Amino acid sequence: MPTYEQDPVVELDARYSGEDARPGPWPETAAVLASAPLYWLSTVRPDGRPHVTPLIGVWSHGALHFSTGPEERKAHNLRANPEAVLTTGANTLDAGLDVVVEGRAERVTEHGRLTGLAREWEAKYGGDWRFGVEDGAFTHSRGTGRALVFAVSPRTVFGFGKGEPFSQTRYRFPERSR
Repeated sequence: MPTYEQDPVVELDARYSGEDARPGPWPETAAVLASAPLYWLSTVRPDGRPHVTPLIGVWSHGALHFSTGPEERKAHNLRANPEAVLTTGANTLDAGLDVVVEGRAERVTEHGRLTGLAREWEAKYGGDWRFGVEDGAFTHSRGTGRALVFAVSPRTVFGFGKGEPFSQTRYRFPERSR
């Protein structure tokens, strides 16, 4: 999985921003990613048609994490094409910040990392989202099967500030190998 040496390069796109707009600070955008209760995942079906679905997730260690059953549509899509887009924000026109994360979804299978993510899921969403870890996947405390965990480390993130002044900020992440 890619990791990042530094904070992103931040650019305001003046074409889509108000005259007095300033680039959104990365810590504020990262805070939206961390606190969002719901995200929308966009993937591509093997036949090229788009697929979008809501899900919960955790922003941790510079990546947005989500889970899915091995036979769910999104898991099938990601096996064929791991490129993904996750979005979140405020469903309003004149206030808030919408965030779009573009990157590659990669399976998380390392036991220690999954255990830490399971704790983060429960801390964020409560006891109904208590997971165990077994064979490189989450297991649900209610015995409802396995869930594969994916991490999307962003290549690019867009922040759309709504309300005067409207703004569009691009955050580009320099990639390096582990």
